[in-house]
Amino acid sequence: MIDWNLQSRAHACQECGRAFQSRQAYHTLLFDEKLGYRRLDVCDPCWQGQFSQGASDRKGFVSHWQGVYQVPPIRPEPIQKENAESLLRKLAEQDDPKYTAARFILAVMLERKRILKVQAQTWREGRRVFAYERAKTGDLFTILDPDLQLSQLEEVQRDVSHLLEHGLPAAAAQPLPAEVPAGAGNGGSPVPEPDPAPDPSVAQPTPV
Repeated sequence: MIDWNLQSRAHACQECGRAFQSRQAYHTLLFDEKLGYRRLDVCDPCWQGQFSQGASDRKGFVSHWQGVYQVPPIRPEPIQKENAESLLRKLAEQDDPKYTAARFILAVMLERKRILKVQAQTWREGRRVFAYERAKTGDLFTILDPDLQLSQLEEVQRDVSHLLEHGLPAAAAQPLPAEVPAGAGNGGSPVPEPDPAPDPSVAQPTPV
């Protein structure tokens, strides 16, 4: 099981805590740990002083690469329409197993457009996993290889085209609670019990 599909780049060195500056070089290390993958972003001085020698010998080490930090925009660019990247982000955040093949196809599409780049390949629980990075933002996607057969490819591509055109299906409505607590819908005040029906065997007072 892949425990995360999308992990953002840190905005400060995760070793010394100093904030990254615009256009500053940083290093990313990827480790495979018992509970999942762990990403570590460090500044160049920390890399040179503590990681450059013997990093690959550390337990669970998968890969290392270098990037250049870019200050995130004050206002994120609005998504005018569904595209391969925005759809992949949504599917990665949902982490729904039924979209494993769709995530893989979208990642390959973005790799061919040079939007994503494979930074590492590893095996987990007998299945191949790709670590794709979005160079502009530093976001890292872990994409499970669904090991598609040729006979399955056309159907998956058709599903991806449908998702790109129509988006993800709307979430199912949540069912109403079976019981309504006392006082609900009345500003917190107890709901008065209805008056019992008069007993015909008891004489009723005559209205004045």
